[in-house]
Amino acid sequence: MSPKRHPKESSSPLGRILQNTAWLLGGKGFGAVCGIGYLAILTRTLGLKDFGHFSLIFGTAQALIAIAGFQTWRVVVRYGSEHVHNRDWSKFGRLGMLCGVLDALGAVMGCGLAAILIYGFAHMLELNPQYMDVAFWFCCASLWALVSAPTGIVRALHRFDMAVYVEAIVPTGRLVAAVVIWLTGPTVGRFLFAWAAIDLLEALLYWIMARRLAPAAVNWRTALQWRQALAENPGIGRFFMVTYIGSTLDAAVKNGPLLVVGAWVGTKAVGLYRLASQLSQALTKLSSLLTRSVYAEVARARVSSQADEFRKLAMQTSKIAGIGGVVVVAVAILLGKELLAIIGGDVFERGEAILVPLTVGACFDFASVAFEPVLHSTGRAQHSLIARLLSVVGLAVGMVFFIPLGPSGAAWAVALAGAVSYLAMGAMAWHTLNLIDRKQISIIDPEAEAGTEAEARAGEPGSTAG
Repeated sequence: MSPKRHPKESSSPLGRILQNTAWLLGGKGFGAVCGIGYLAILTRTLGLKDFGHFSLIFGTAQALIAIAGFQTWRVVVRYGSEHVHNRDWSKFGRLGMLCGVLDALGAVMGCGLAAILIYGFAHMLELNPQYMDVAFWFCCASLWALVSAPTGIVRALHRFDMAVYVEAIVPTGRLVAAVVIWLTGPTVGRFLFAWAAIDLLEALLYWIMARRLAPAAVNWRTALQWRQALAENPGIGRFFMVTYIGSTLDAAVKNGPLLVVGAWVGTKAVGLYRLASQLSQALTKLSSLLTRSVYAEVARARVSSQADEFRKLAMQTSKIAGIGGVVVVAVAILLGKELLAIIGGDVFERGEAILVPLTVGACFDFASVAFEPVLHSTGRAQHSLIARLLSVVGLAVGMVFFIPLGPSGAAWAVALAGAVSYLAMGAMAWHTLNLIDRKQISIIDPEAEAGTEAEARAGEPGSTAG
């Protein structure tokens, strides 16, 4: 049975990107309003200290997700786009279920790590002992709520419109839960329980949606055909490892500083850092939305062998993202203090010194929205990994020099890491596009091609610089 396609899909690649982003933005715009609401309730009812504890537990869960969450949606989009293009739903199904199994294995691994981290090292993060059990179970629920594989299925089919409805569950549910908890007695544990239950509900609905859109892709019997799935997708193992390591390093840059602030400065500082981080992410939400759309569309352009469109897409989206990044930084500088006070109260105004550098760092990610999809789609995922490694080095160096400044120093370290990643990944992406433009490498099935950089420079047809 063929998957259901969007009935009003644009014929232009950029049009499809903007259309998909608009769908996501519509849902996330609604979600952002809800997010501000429940974040205000959290900060004002828990206070700076308990909000710090909440943030530490939430940040720990995100760190574990970074380690055990394999981000298999990238694999589904990268290899599944070709199967969708060829209308080979059996191969698409085996790929989707292989990634679903990997997600489950990651969740099991993550639960084991959660037990070690929370019960063995919680004191290093200044986590209140009374929250240890709830922290463990929250982390386990968050790990099992990962929906990477079904997300990839939906994105490979370009059904971003359907994803909007499911993803609205989380912000709506959190806002409703926050109001109820506010009225009946707010505690850290009750907020965490509600957040976990809502995340699990979203995961279930994502799987149901993937099943309805592509019945062949969500069939548990095909999960046993993992060897066949590996054989049908040459290079999948290497691509998976490279993207997994890259996403883990990226998450370390984004989530690691909060844990460092907890260990180095204290719980109250974590509360300030968390609210500033949440607001910076809200201001740059378009970055993640555009990434989803661009990644899927670039993969489509590759399997369609449209080299000119491939380059054009990268240039157009980079310009849009760059302009958006400048606007967002301006908003953070001009209105950041007022926004923090509105959400959390006067005590959170001090977070302005944290918000601005975090927003700068997030905007470097925003501006580089097309770089990683270009590298992944041309068989050069290892190049993006190098950029991620360099950003971690930048973060470590920044932490050494800036952490004595407190949470604002950690934020400037994040900004430095973002700048390093942008420059490194940008240079690699544009070099790749230039090679494509000069027809020195091909965008057709890059994983199956062989060759060296020297061969590419010599203009040997069909070669690629791995």
